Amino acid sequence: MLAEIKGLNEECGVFGIWGHKDAAQITYYGLHSLQHRGQEGAGIVVTDGEKLTGFKGEGLVTEVFANGVDNLKGTGAIGHVRYATAGGGGYENVQPFLFRSEQGGLALAHNGNLVNASGLKHQLENQGSIFQTTSDTEVLAHLIKRSGYLELKDKVKNALTMIKGAYAFLIMTETELMIALDPNGLRPLSIGRLGDAYVVASETCAFDAVGAQLERDVEPGELIIINGEGLKSERFSKTINRAICTMEYVYFSRPDSNVEGINVHTARKNLGKRLAIEAPVEADVVTGVPDSSISAAIGYAEASGIPYELGLIKNRYVGRTFIQPSQSLREQGVKMKLSPVRGVVEGKRVVMVDDSIVRGTTSKRIVKMLREAGATEVHVRISSPPIANPCYYGIDTSTHEELIASSHTVEEIRSIIGADSLAFLSTEGMLDAIGRKYEGEFRGQCMACFTGKYPTDIYEDTILPHEKG
Repeated sequence: MLAEIKGLNEECGVFGIWGHKDAAQITYYGLHSLQHRGQEGAGIVVTDGEKLTGFKGEGLVTEVFANGVDNLKGTGAIGHVRYATAGGGGYENVQPFLFRSEQGGLALAHNGNLVNASGLKHQLENQGSIFQTTSDTEVLAHLIKRSGYLELKDKVKNALTMIKGAYAFLIMTETELMIALDPNGLRPLSIGRLGDAYVVASETCAFDAVGAQLERDVEPGELIIINGEGLKSERFSKTINRAICTMEYVYFSRPDSNVEGINVHTARKNLGKRLAIEAPVEADVVTGVPDSSISAAIGYAEASGIPYELGLIKNRYVGRTFIQPSQSLREQGVKMKLSPVRGVVEGKRVVMVDDSIVRGTTSKRIVKMLREAGATEVHVRISSPPIANPCYYGIDTSTHEELIASSHTVEEIRSIIGADSLAFLSTEGMLDAIGRKYEGEFRGQCMACFTGKYPTDIYEDTILPHEKG
Protein backbone atom coordinates (compact mmCIF):
# COMPACT_ATOMS: atom_id res chain seq x y z
CA MET A 1 0.00 0.00 0.00
CA LEU A 2 0.96 3.62 -0.39
CA ALA A 3 -0.49 4.69 2.95
CA GLU A 4 2.73 6.33 4.10
CA ILE A 5 2.89 8.66 1.10
CA LYS A 6 -0.80 8.95 0.34
CA GLY A 7 -1.70 10.25 3.78
CA LEU A 8 -4.44 7.75 4.59
CA ASN A 9 -3.56 5.47 7.46
CA GLU A 10 -5.33 3.03 9.73
CA GLU A 11 -4.33 3.46 13.33
CA CYS A 12 -3.28 -0.07 14.23
CA GLY A 13 -3.81 -3.80 14.32
CA VAL A 14 -4.21 -6.21 17.24
CA PHE A 15 -3.51 -9.91 17.69
CA GLY A 16 -3.98 -12.20 20.68
CA ILE A 17 -3.71 -15.87 21.60
CA TRP A 18 -4.66 -17.91 24.65
CA GLY A 19 -3.58 -21.43 25.56
CA HIS A 20 -0.50 -22.00 23.39
CA LYS A 21 3.01 -22.83 24.61
CA ASP A 22 4.55 -20.62 21.89
CA ALA A 23 2.23 -17.66 22.43
CA ALA A 24 4.86 -14.96 21.84
CA GLN A 25 6.18 -16.56 18.64
CA ILE A 26 2.66 -17.01 17.25
CA THR A 27 1.86 -13.39 18.11
CA TYR A 28 5.03 -12.24 16.33
CA TYR A 29 3.91 -13.94 13.12
CA GLY A 30 0.40 -12.59 13.55
CA LEU A 31 1.66 -9.04 13.94
CA HIS A 32 3.93 -9.45 10.92
CA SER A 33 0.87 -10.25 8.79
CA LEU A 34 -0.84 -7.11 10.14
CA GLN A 35 2.17 -4.85 9.47
CA HIS A 36 0.21 -2.92 6.81
CA ARG A 37 -2.05 -1.56 9.54
CA GLY A 38 0.78 0.26 11.32
CA GLN A 39 4.51 0.70 10.86
CA GLU A 40 5.55 3.07 13.64
CA GLY A 41 5.62 0.75 16.61
CA ALA A 42 5.00 -2.80 17.80
CA GLY A 43 4.75 -4.66 21.08
CA ILE A 44 3.87 -7.97 22.73
CA VAL A 45 2.81 -8.77 26.31
CA VAL A 46 2.71 -12.39 27.54
CA THR A 47 1.41 -14.14 30.64
CA ASP A 48 2.74 -17.32 32.20
CA GLY A 49 -0.20 -17.50 34.58
CA GLU A 50 1.57 -15.63 37.36
CA LYS A 51 3.04 -12.48 35.84
CA LEU A 52 2.82 -10.29 32.74
CA THR A 53 5.97 -9.58 30.73
CA GLY A 54 6.13 -7.17 27.82
CA PHE A 55 8.44 -5.77 25.20
CA LYS A 56 7.75 -2.98 22.71
CA GLY A 57 9.53 -0.45 20.56
CA GLU A 58 9.32 1.97 17.67
CA GLY A 59 9.70 0.59 14.17
CA LEU A 60 8.58 -2.44 12.17
CA VAL A 61 7.85 -5.78 13.81
CA THR A 62 11.11 -7.25 12.49
CA GLU A 63 13.04 -4.26 13.83
CA VAL A 64 11.46 -4.21 17.28
CA PHE A 65 11.93 -7.96 17.75
CA ALA A 66 15.24 -8.27 15.89
CA ASN A 67 16.61 -10.34 18.77
CA GLY A 68 13.61 -12.65 18.82
CA VAL A 69 10.94 -13.29 21.46
CA ASP A 70 12.62 -16.06 23.49
CA ASN A 71 12.53 -13.87 26.59
CA LEU A 72 8.73 -13.60 26.37
CA LYS A 73 7.58 -16.89 27.89
CA GLY A 74 3.94 -17.72 28.46
CA THR A 75 0.84 -19.37 27.09
CA GLY A 76 -1.19 -16.22 26.54
CA ALA A 77 -0.22 -13.07 24.64
CA ILE A 78 -1.54 -9.90 23.05
CA GLY A 79 0.27 -7.83 20.43
CA HIS A 80 -0.12 -4.54 18.63
CA VAL A 81 1.18 -2.66 15.58
CA ARG A 82 0.69 1.07 15.58
CA TYR A 83 0.32 4.00 13.24
CA ALA A 84 0.19 7.19 15.29
CA THR A 85 -2.97 9.28 15.02
CA ALA A 86 -4.73 10.24 18.27
CA GLY A 87 -2.08 11.01 20.87
CA GLY A 88 0.79 11.14 18.42
CA GLY A 89 3.87 8.97 18.27
CA GLY A 90 6.66 8.25 20.71
CA TYR A 91 7.75 5.17 22.64
CA GLU A 92 5.35 5.83 25.52
CA ASN A 93 2.38 5.52 23.15
CA VAL A 94 3.44 2.17 21.66
CA GLN A 95 1.12 -0.61 22.78
CA PRO A 96 0.22 -2.93 24.42
CA PHE A 97 0.14 -0.82 27.56
CA LEU A 98 1.12 -2.71 30.71
CA PHE A 99 -0.13 -1.59 34.12
CA ARG A 100 0.77 -3.10 37.49
CA SER A 101 -0.92 -2.81 40.86
CA GLU A 102 -1.34 -4.75 44.12
CA GLN A 103 -4.33 -6.49 42.57
CA GLY A 104 -2.23 -7.74 39.64
CA GLY A 105 -1.27 -6.69 36.15
CA LEU A 106 -3.36 -5.48 33.22
CA ALA A 107 -2.29 -5.30 29.57
CA LEU A 108 -4.28 -3.37 27.00
CA ALA A 109 -4.20 -3.15 23.18
CA HIS A 110 -6.61 -1.05 21.12
CA ASN A 111 -7.49 -0.55 17.49
CA GLY A 112 -9.60 2.55 16.83
CA ASN A 113 -10.21 5.96 18.31
CA LEU A 114 -12.39 7.20 21.18
CA VAL A 115 -14.40 10.31 20.33
CA ASN A 116 -15.04 11.28 23.98
CA ALA A 117 -11.54 10.54 25.30
CA SER A 118 -10.61 14.17 26.01
CA GLY A 119 -13.66 14.79 28.19
CA LEU A 120 -13.19 11.55 30.11
CA LYS A 121 -9.49 12.25 30.59
CA HIS A 122 -10.27 15.69 31.99
CA GLN A 123 -12.75 14.17 34.46
CA LEU A 124 -10.34 11.44 35.50
CA GLU A 125 -7.50 13.91 36.07
CA ASN A 126 -9.79 16.02 38.24
CA GLN A 127 -10.44 12.87 40.26
CA GLY A 128 -6.71 12.25 40.77
CA SER A 129 -5.72 10.03 37.84
CA ILE A 130 -2.24 10.52 36.43
CA PHE A 131 -1.74 9.60 32.76
CA GLN A 132 1.54 8.13 31.53
CA THR A 133 0.80 8.56 27.80
CA THR A 134 -1.01 10.92 25.45
CA SER A 135 -2.97 8.04 23.90
CA ASP A 136 -6.75 7.91 24.28
CA THR A 137 -6.39 4.15 24.90
CA GLU A 138 -5.11 4.71 28.43
CA VAL A 139 -8.49 6.18 29.40
CA LEU A 140 -10.01 2.69 29.49
CA ALA A 141 -7.41 1.43 31.95
CA HIS A 142 -8.21 4.27 34.35
CA LEU A 143 -11.95 3.71 34.00
CA ILE A 144 -11.47 0.01 34.79
CA LYS A 145 -9.28 0.78 37.79
CA ARG A 146 -11.70 3.33 39.25
CA SER A 147 -14.79 1.18 38.78
CA GLY A 148 -16.56 0.21 42.00
CA TYR A 149 -17.33 -3.34 40.91
CA LEU A 150 -15.50 -6.30 42.45
CA GLU A 151 -15.13 -8.66 39.47
CA LEU A 152 -12.90 -7.61 36.60
CA LYS A 153 -15.47 -8.44 33.92
CA ASP A 154 -17.97 -6.11 35.62
CA LYS A 155 -15.34 -3.40 35.88
CA VAL A 156 -14.60 -3.77 32.15
CA LYS A 157 -18.28 -3.77 31.19
CA ASN A 158 -18.90 -0.63 33.21
CA ALA A 159 -15.88 1.11 31.66
CA LEU A 160 -16.92 0.14 28.12
CA THR A 161 -20.34 1.73 28.59
CA MET A 162 -18.62 5.06 29.27
CA ILE A 163 -16.44 5.27 26.16
CA LYS A 164 -17.70 6.22 22.71
CA GLY A 165 -16.23 5.76 19.26
CA ALA A 166 -14.40 2.97 17.47
CA TYR A 167 -12.63 0.31 19.48
CA ALA A 168 -11.46 -3.27 19.26
CA PHE A 169 -9.90 -3.94 22.67
CA LEU A 170 -7.75 -6.82 23.88
CA ILE A 171 -7.46 -6.82 27.69
CA MET A 172 -5.24 -9.39 29.40
CA THR A 173 -4.45 -10.22 33.01
CA GLU A 174 -2.29 -13.00 34.38
CA THR A 175 -5.20 -15.45 34.17
CA GLU A 176 -7.58 -14.35 31.40
CA LEU A 177 -8.02 -12.61 28.07
CA MET A 178 -10.93 -10.29 27.30
CA ILE A 179 -12.01 -9.14 23.85
CA ALA A 180 -14.41 -6.25 23.23
CA LEU A 181 -15.81 -4.59 20.11
CA ASP A 182 -17.68 -1.27 20.07
CA PRO A 183 -21.49 -1.33 19.63
CA ASN A 184 -21.17 -0.17 16.00
CA GLY A 185 -18.52 -2.71 15.08
CA LEU A 186 -16.55 0.05 13.37
CA ARG A 187 -13.29 -1.90 13.41
CA PRO A 188 -12.89 -5.49 12.17
CA LEU A 189 -12.19 -8.20 14.75
CA SER A 190 -12.35 -11.98 14.39
CA ILE A 191 -11.77 -14.98 16.62
CA GLY A 192 -10.37 -18.36 15.62
CA ARG A 193 -8.79 -21.58 16.85
CA LEU A 194 -5.26 -22.95 16.60
CA GLY A 195 -5.51 -26.47 17.93
CA ASP A 196 -6.79 -26.06 21.48
CA ALA A 197 -5.77 -22.39 21.60
CA TYR A 198 -7.98 -19.38 20.89
CA VAL A 199 -6.72 -16.59 18.64
CA VAL A 200 -8.08 -13.14 17.87
CA ALA A 201 -6.98 -10.65 15.22
CA SER A 202 -7.93 -7.46 13.42
CA GLU A 203 -7.87 -9.36 10.10
CA THR A 204 -8.34 -12.98 9.10
CA CYS A 205 -5.10 -12.94 7.08
CA ALA A 206 -3.33 -13.24 10.44
CA PHE A 207 -5.06 -16.58 11.02
CA ASP A 208 -3.74 -17.88 7.71
CA ALA A 209 -0.23 -16.77 8.68
CA VAL A 210 -0.24 -18.79 11.91
CA GLY A 211 -2.27 -21.76 10.68
CA ALA A 212 -5.42 -20.93 12.65
CA GLN A 213 -9.01 -21.54 11.58
CA LEU A 214 -11.56 -18.73 11.57
CA GLU A 215 -14.42 -19.38 13.99
CA ARG A 216 -16.46 -16.19 13.67
CA ASP A 217 -16.42 -12.43 13.82
CA VAL A 218 -16.66 -10.72 17.19
CA GLU A 219 -20.11 -9.14 17.45
CA PRO A 220 -20.63 -5.41 18.09
CA GLY A 221 -21.20 -4.79 21.78
CA GLU A 222 -19.80 -8.21 22.71
CA LEU A 223 -17.36 -9.00 25.52
CA ILE A 224 -15.58 -12.35 25.16
CA ILE A 225 -13.80 -13.78 28.20
CA ILE A 226 -11.24 -16.56 27.73
CA ASN A 227 -9.55 -18.32 30.65
CA GLY A 228 -8.82 -21.78 32.00
CA GLU A 229 -12.52 -22.62 31.91
CA GLY A 230 -12.81 -21.90 28.17
CA LEU A 231 -14.59 -19.15 26.26
CA LYS A 232 -17.62 -17.21 27.48
CA SER A 233 -19.54 -14.54 25.57
CA GLU A 234 -21.42 -11.70 27.26
CA ARG A 235 -22.84 -8.37 26.16
CA PHE A 236 -21.96 -4.93 27.49
CA SER A 237 -24.26 -3.07 25.08
CA LYS A 238 -27.72 -4.01 23.86
CA THR A 239 -27.93 -1.05 21.48
CA ILE A 240 -26.38 -2.15 18.21
CA ASN A 241 -26.07 -0.05 15.06
CA ARG A 242 -23.72 -2.09 12.90
CA ALA A 243 -21.49 0.19 10.82
CA ILE A 244 -18.10 -1.29 9.94
CA CYS A 245 -15.63 1.11 8.30
CA THR A 246 -16.18 0.95 4.53
CA MET A 247 -12.52 1.78 3.93
CA GLU A 248 -11.61 -1.65 5.28
CA TYR A 249 -13.05 -3.03 2.04
CA VAL A 250 -11.82 -0.21 -0.19
CA TYR A 251 -8.30 0.27 1.11
CA PHE A 252 -7.06 -0.88 4.52
CA SER A 253 -7.49 -4.63 4.79
CA ARG A 254 -5.27 -7.08 2.98
CA PRO A 255 -6.85 -8.65 -0.14
CA ASP A 256 -6.64 -12.12 1.39
CA SER A 257 -8.66 -11.10 4.45
CA ASN A 258 -12.38 -11.66 4.87
CA VAL A 259 -14.18 -8.79 6.58
CA GLU A 260 -17.47 -9.97 8.08
CA GLY A 261 -17.73 -12.80 5.59
CA ILE A 262 -16.81 -10.81 2.48
CA ASN A 263 -13.46 -11.41 0.80
CA VAL A 264 -11.62 -8.11 0.36
CA HIS A 265 -10.13 -8.94 -3.07
CA THR A 266 -13.56 -9.94 -4.38
CA ALA A 267 -15.14 -6.76 -3.00
CA ARG A 268 -12.46 -4.57 -4.61
CA LYS A 269 -12.75 -6.39 -7.91
CA ASN A 270 -16.51 -5.76 -7.84
CA LEU A 271 -15.85 -2.09 -7.08
CA GLY A 272 -13.72 -1.91 -10.21
CA LYS A 273 -16.37 -3.65 -12.31
CA ARG A 274 -19.05 -1.25 -11.13
CA LEU A 275 -16.72 1.69 -11.77
CA ALA A 276 -16.25 0.55 -15.39
CA ILE A 277 -20.03 0.57 -15.83
CA GLU A 278 -20.51 3.97 -14.21
CA ALA A 279 -17.48 5.70 -15.75
CA PRO A 280 -16.46 4.11 -19.08
CA VAL A 281 -13.75 5.63 -21.26
CA GLU A 282 -11.98 4.76 -24.50
CA ALA A 283 -8.45 3.67 -23.67
CA ASP A 284 -5.73 1.16 -24.52
CA VAL A 285 -4.62 -0.16 -21.11
CA VAL A 286 -5.83 -0.27 -17.52
CA THR A 287 -3.35 -0.12 -14.66
CA GLY A 288 -3.74 0.00 -10.89
CA VAL A 289 -1.76 1.83 -8.22
CA PRO A 290 0.00 -0.87 -6.14
CA ASP A 291 -0.98 -2.55 -3.97
CA SER A 292 -4.50 -1.79 -2.75
CA SER A 293 -5.88 -0.76 -6.16
CA ILE A 294 -4.75 -3.78 -8.17
CA SER A 295 -7.93 -5.76 -7.47
CA ALA A 296 -10.17 -2.87 -8.55
CA ALA A 297 -8.07 -2.33 -11.68
CA ILE A 298 -8.46 -5.99 -12.64
CA GLY A 299 -12.22 -5.66 -12.18
CA TYR A 300 -12.33 -2.50 -14.28
CA ALA A 301 -10.37 -4.21 -17.06
CA GLU A 302 -12.60 -7.28 -17.05
CA ALA A 303 -15.82 -5.26 -17.21
CA SER A 304 -14.55 -2.76 -19.80
CA GLY A 305 -12.74 -5.20 -22.06
CA ILE A 306 -9.63 -3.00 -21.93
CA PRO A 307 -6.55 -5.11 -21.15
CA TYR A 308 -5.02 -4.87 -17.70
CA GLU A 309 -1.28 -4.13 -17.71
CA LEU A 310 1.36 -3.64 -15.05
CA GLY A 311 1.89 0.03 -15.75
CA LEU A 312 3.21 0.94 -12.29
CA ILE A 313 5.78 -0.98 -10.27
CA LYS A 314 6.19 -0.66 -6.51
CA ASN A 315 9.68 -0.62 -5.03
CA ARG A 316 9.42 -2.77 -1.90
CA TYR A 317 12.88 -2.02 -0.56
CA VAL A 318 12.62 1.66 0.35
CA GLY A 319 13.91 2.46 3.83
CA ARG A 320 11.65 3.61 6.63
CA THR A 321 12.61 7.23 6.01
CA PHE A 322 9.63 7.39 3.71
CA ILE A 323 7.16 6.07 6.23
CA GLN A 324 7.27 9.29 8.20
CA PRO A 325 3.94 11.11 7.73
CA SER A 326 5.14 14.53 6.58
CA GLN A 327 4.03 16.21 3.38
CA SER A 328 7.54 16.75 1.99
CA LEU A 329 8.48 13.11 2.51
CA ARG A 330 5.18 11.97 1.01
CA GLU A 331 5.95 13.88 -2.17
CA GLN A 332 9.48 12.51 -2.47
CA GLY A 333 8.18 9.12 -1.42
CA VAL A 334 5.97 8.80 -4.49
CA LYS A 335 8.99 8.69 -6.77
CA MET A 336 10.85 6.36 -4.43
CA LYS A 337 7.89 4.02 -4.07
CA LEU A 338 6.58 3.88 -7.64
CA SER A 339 8.02 3.60 -11.11
CA PRO A 340 6.07 3.67 -14.39
CA VAL A 341 6.70 0.91 -16.94
CA ARG A 342 7.52 2.85 -20.11
CA GLY A 343 7.14 -0.19 -22.33
CA VAL A 344 3.53 -0.56 -21.17
CA VAL A 345 2.29 3.05 -21.14
CA GLU A 346 4.30 4.76 -23.89
CA GLY A 347 2.04 5.90 -26.71
CA LYS A 348 -1.04 4.54 -24.88
CA ARG A 349 -4.25 5.95 -23.50
CA VAL A 350 -4.07 4.82 -19.88
CA VAL A 351 -6.84 4.26 -17.32
CA MET A 352 -5.25 4.65 -13.90
CA VAL A 353 -7.42 3.03 -11.23
CA ASP A 354 -6.90 4.05 -7.61
CA ASP A 355 -8.95 3.40 -4.49
CA SER A 356 -9.17 6.96 -3.18
CA ILE A 357 -7.90 10.53 -3.40
CA VAL A 358 -7.09 12.16 -0.07
CA ARG A 359 -4.95 15.25 -0.53
CA GLY A 360 -4.39 14.85 -4.26
CA THR A 361 -0.60 15.06 -4.06
CA THR A 362 0.00 11.38 -4.83
CA SER A 363 -2.45 11.29 -7.73
CA LYS A 364 -0.90 14.41 -9.25
CA ARG A 365 2.59 12.95 -9.17
CA ILE A 366 1.53 9.56 -10.54
CA VAL A 367 -0.31 11.21 -13.43
CA LYS A 368 2.80 13.26 -14.13
CA MET A 369 5.02 10.15 -14.03
CA LEU A 370 2.78 8.33 -16.49
CA ARG A 371 2.89 11.29 -18.90
CA GLU A 372 6.66 11.51 -18.59
CA ALA A 373 6.80 7.80 -19.44
CA GLY A 374 4.97 8.51 -22.69
CA ALA A 375 1.27 8.03 -21.92
CA THR A 376 -0.76 10.05 -24.44
CA GLU A 377 -3.81 10.26 -22.15
CA VAL A 378 -4.30 9.52 -18.45
CA HIS A 379 -7.84 8.85 -17.25
CA VAL A 380 -8.14 8.51 -13.47
CA ARG A 381 -10.88 6.30 -12.03
CA ILE A 382 -11.43 6.06 -8.27
CA SER A 383 -13.14 2.96 -6.83
CA SER A 384 -14.86 4.90 -4.02
CA PRO A 385 -16.77 8.20 -3.70
CA PRO A 386 -14.91 11.45 -2.90
CA ILE A 387 -13.59 11.56 0.68
CA ALA A 388 -14.97 14.92 1.75
CA ASN A 389 -15.43 14.51 5.52
CA PRO A 390 -13.01 13.89 8.40
CA CYS A 391 -12.79 10.53 10.16
CA TYR A 392 -12.81 10.55 13.96
CA TYR A 393 -12.59 6.78 14.40
CA GLY A 394 -8.89 6.04 13.96
CA ILE A 395 -7.94 7.18 10.46
CA ASP A 396 -5.60 10.16 10.21
CA THR A 397 -7.94 12.52 8.33
CA SER A 398 -9.33 14.61 11.16
CA THR A 399 -9.76 17.97 9.39
CA HIS A 400 -11.54 19.14 6.26
CA GLU A 401 -8.48 21.05 5.07
CA GLU A 402 -6.58 17.76 4.63
CA LEU A 403 -9.19 16.54 2.14
CA ILE A 404 -9.12 17.92 -1.38
CA ALA A 405 -12.70 16.80 -2.06
CA SER A 406 -14.07 18.85 0.84
CA SER A 407 -13.36 22.12 -0.98
CA HIS A 408 -13.08 21.20 -4.68
CA THR A 409 -15.42 19.83 -7.31
CA VAL A 410 -14.55 16.73 -9.31
CA GLU A 411 -13.62 18.92 -12.28
CA GLU A 412 -11.38 21.08 -10.09
CA ILE A 413 -9.66 17.98 -8.71
CA ARG A 414 -9.17 16.68 -12.27
CA SER A 415 -7.47 19.93 -13.19
CA ILE A 416 -5.28 19.91 -10.07
CA ILE A 417 -4.01 16.36 -10.62
CA GLY A 418 -3.58 16.92 -14.36
CA ALA A 419 -5.74 14.04 -15.60
CA ASP A 420 -7.58 14.00 -18.94
CA SER A 421 -10.67 12.80 -17.09
CA LEU A 422 -11.60 11.88 -13.53
CA ALA A 423 -14.52 9.89 -12.14
CA PHE A 424 -15.42 8.52 -8.71
CA LEU A 425 -17.64 5.57 -7.91
CA SER A 426 -21.10 6.48 -6.60
CA THR A 427 -22.05 5.71 -3.00
CA GLU A 428 -24.83 3.38 -4.09
CA GLY A 429 -22.50 1.69 -6.56
CA MET A 430 -19.97 1.14 -3.80
CA LEU A 431 -22.54 -0.39 -1.47
CA ASP A 432 -23.91 -2.69 -4.16
CA ALA A 433 -20.43 -3.79 -5.22
CA ILE A 434 -19.34 -4.70 -1.69
CA GLY A 435 -22.55 -6.67 -1.35
CA ARG A 436 -23.54 -6.42 2.30
CA LYS A 437 -27.16 -7.38 3.02
CA TYR A 438 -27.81 -5.29 6.13
CA GLU A 439 -30.60 -2.75 6.08
CA GLY A 440 -30.96 0.50 7.99
CA GLU A 441 -29.48 3.96 7.64
CA PHE A 442 -25.87 2.75 7.29
CA ARG A 443 -26.50 -0.54 5.46
CA GLY A 444 -24.10 -2.10 7.95
CA GLN A 445 -21.23 0.20 6.98
CA CYS A 446 -19.82 3.50 8.21
CA MET A 447 -19.66 5.87 5.25
CA ALA A 448 -19.05 9.08 7.20
CA CYS A 449 -15.97 10.10 5.20
CA PHE A 450 -18.13 10.00 2.04
CA THR A 451 -21.54 11.14 3.30
CA GLY A 452 -20.86 13.13 6.48
CA LYS A 453 -23.30 10.93 8.43
CA TYR A 454 -21.56 9.61 11.54
CA PRO A 455 -22.87 6.50 13.33
CA THR A 456 -21.95 7.92 16.76
CA ASP A 457 -22.22 11.32 18.38
CA ILE A 458 -19.16 13.46 17.68
CA TYR A 459 -18.09 15.36 20.77
CA GLU A 460 -16.86 18.93 20.84
CA ASP A 461 -13.47 17.90 22.22
CA THR A 462 -12.98 15.52 19.28
CA ILE A 463 -13.09 18.30 16.69
CA LEU A 464 -9.99 20.45 16.33
CA PRO A 465 -10.59 24.10 17.29
CA HIS A 466 -10.31 25.52 13.75
CA GLU A 467 -12.79 22.88 12.54
CA LYS A 468 -15.57 24.10 14.86
CA GLY A 469 -18.24 26.59 13.96
